[in-house]
Amino acid sequence: MKAFIKKFKLFIIIILLGAYALVSYSFVDSYFEVSKNLDIFATLFRELNIYYVDETNPGDLMKKGIDDMLESLDPYTNFIPESEIEDYRYLTTGQYGGVGALIRQDGDFIIISELYEGFPAQKADLRAGDKILKINDTDVKGKKTEDISKILKGQPNSLIKIVVEREGENKPIEKIINREEIKIKSVPYSGVLNENTAYIRLSSFTENSSTEVKNALIELKKNPEVKYLVFDLRGNPGGLVKEAVSIVNLFKEKGSDIVSTRGKVKDWDKVHKALNNPIDLTIPIIVLIDNGSASASEIVAGAVQDFDRGLILGQRSYGKGLVQQTRPLSYNSQLKVTVAKYYTPSGRCIQALDYSNRNDDGVVNKVADSLISAFRTKNGRIVYDGGGIAPDVVIESRKYSDIISILLTDNLIFNYATKYRLSHPTIAPAKDFKLTDLEYDDFKNFLSGKDYDYFTKTEKTLDEFKEDAKNDKVLDAIKGDIEAIKIKIMHNKKEDLENFKSEIKQFLEEEIASRYYFQNGRTEASLKDDLELKEALILLKDTERYKKILTSIVKTEKPFYKAEKEKRRNLKISKNDIEN
Repeated sequence: MKAFIKKFKLFIIIILLGAYALVSYSFVDSYFEVSKNLDIFATLFRELNIYYVDETNPGDLMKKGIDDMLESLDPYTNFIPESEIEDYRYLTTGQYGGVGALIRQDGDFIIISELYEGFPAQKADLRAGDKILKINDTDVKGKKTEDISKILKGQPNSLIKIVVEREGENKPIEKIINREEIKIKSVPYSGVLNENTAYIRLSSFTENSSTEVKNALIELKKNPEVKYLVFDLRGNPGGLVKEAVSIVNLFKEKGSDIVSTRGKVKDWDKVHKALNNPIDLTIPIIVLIDNGSASASEIVAGAVQDFDRGLILGQRSYGKGLVQQTRPLSYNSQLKVTVAKYYTPSGRCIQALDYSNRNDDGVVNKVADSLISAFRTKNGRIVYDGGGIAPDVVIESRKYSDIISILLTDNLIFNYATKYRLSHPTIAPAKDFKLTDLEYDDFKNFLSGKDYDYFTKTEKTLDEFKEDAKNDKVLDAIKGDIEAIKIKIMHNKKEDLENFKSEIKQFLEEEIASRYYFQNGRTEASLKDDLELKEALILLKDTERYKKILTSIVKTEKPFYKAEKEKRRNLKISKNDIEN
C-alpha cells in the first residue's frame, strides 16, 4: 500500500509539473510573440521616418496605425490621445467648461442651434439662429464646427467675446461671456402625464444619472395621484454600467443580482448587485426603447424584463453587450478596451454582432440564429439572447415622408422657427402650443422661392428600374410606359406640403417651442404626438392586459436580422460604456 501511495504521489507531481510547464510555455510563447512584433514595428517605424522620400508626420502615422489595428477588433476599443481626453471626460461625466450652446454648420458660417437653459450663452441672450461672425476679434468665416467648438470651450471663469449676426437686427451684436462649468442633465425632462402617470426621460448614463432619476422619481411621487411610470430610454446610447445598476435598484430589492460580466481576465467575472434600498417596488412600469437604445439602456431594460418588474414597449434595442474599461498609457493618453460581456439576470447576453468571427473581407456577422438560446424571466416567460432586447409590446417605428428629411437637412424648419421667434415675443406653454393653419400657410409662403428638392422612394425605384431596363436592352420597348408612370408618381412639393401637413407641423412646433422653453419645451412639444407614449399610457390603465402580458408564458419575438446592417449604419451608439 505504501508503495502504491508513493507511486500515486509521484504521478500527481509529474502531472502538476507538466501542467505548469504547459502554462509557462504558453505564457512565454505569448510574451515572445508580443515582444517580437513590438520590435518589428519599432524598427519599421524608425526606418520609415528616416528614409521615406517625403517628409512624414510621426504622430499622424502612429495614430493611423493604432486606429487601424484597433478597428480590426470592435468599434468600442479606442485609443484616446491626450488632446482628446477632455472630450472623453465629457462623455462620461456630462461636464465641460464652455458657454452652454450647440452649434451647426450653415454654409460658410457656424450658427447657434440650441441653448442650454441657465448657462452663459442663454444668460447673455444669445439665441438659436444667431450667426457667429467673430470670436475674440478673429473672423471665423469658413471655420468648421469642430474648430469653433474647441474655441468656445475653455476653463470656467475665463472670458470670451462673440460677435453674432441676428436676423432682424441692423448691425452685429457683441457679447462678452464668462465661461462656466457646464453639466448637461441626464434627465432632460420629467413630469406627470394624464394626471396620474409619471414620465422620466433619460438621455445618457453619465456620472450621477441614477441620482437624477431617483430625485425625479421622488419629486413626481409627491403627487398623490401618481399611480404609473413611463421610463423613456429611446435613443439612449448607454454609458456607465454602475449607473444602470443603481437605476434598476430604484425598483428592485437590495441584494438583487442586476447584471453580471464575464471576460478573459477572471477579475472581470463578477456580479453587480443592488446595493441600496429601493424607492418603489410596486409601481407599474413601462420602459420605452428603440433601435438607438444600447448597452446601459439594455442593462436596465433587460433587468426590468427578466425580473418581470415592468413591460418593455417600442422597437428592438441595438444589441450591445460589451463592457469597456480605460487603461492608462504613457504621455497622458489612454486605451479604452473591451474587457467583458455583460449578462442580464436570466443569463442572456444581448450582443448582436460577433466581432470575434469576421469574414475574410472583414465583415462582422450577427450572432448565428443557431446559437441563439432561450431563457426564462422570473415568471417563466421565454426571452432570447443574441440580438438586443425584444419588446414585450412591439410598436412599429414611425416612417416619415421624404419632404420632412429635406426640410430638416436644409435648415428650412430651423430657419422658419428663427423668423417666427422674431415676430412672436411669447407663445403658449409648450405642451399646449399649436401652430395655426394661418401660421402654416405663412410657413408655405416662407418656402416660396427656396431651392429645395428631393426624390421620393418611388421615384428612386423607378430610376433604378429604368437603369436595369437599359442594361437588359429593353429600355426602348418600354420607355413610353416608364415616362407615363413617372408623370403619375412625380411628386409635387405643394401637394406634399398639404399631404404631410400634420407631421411637418409637429416638427415646426417642436423647433419653435425650443426657442422659448429650450430642451424642456422641445420634449413637451414632442410628447403630444408620440405614438409609443400614447400606447404606453393606454396599456398602463388597462390593468388586466398589463398583468396578463407579465404573467403569460409566451415567447417573445426571436431575433432575426432582416435589414439590421443597414439600420446600424444610421445609428450613433455610445462608445462609452465604462465599468466603474
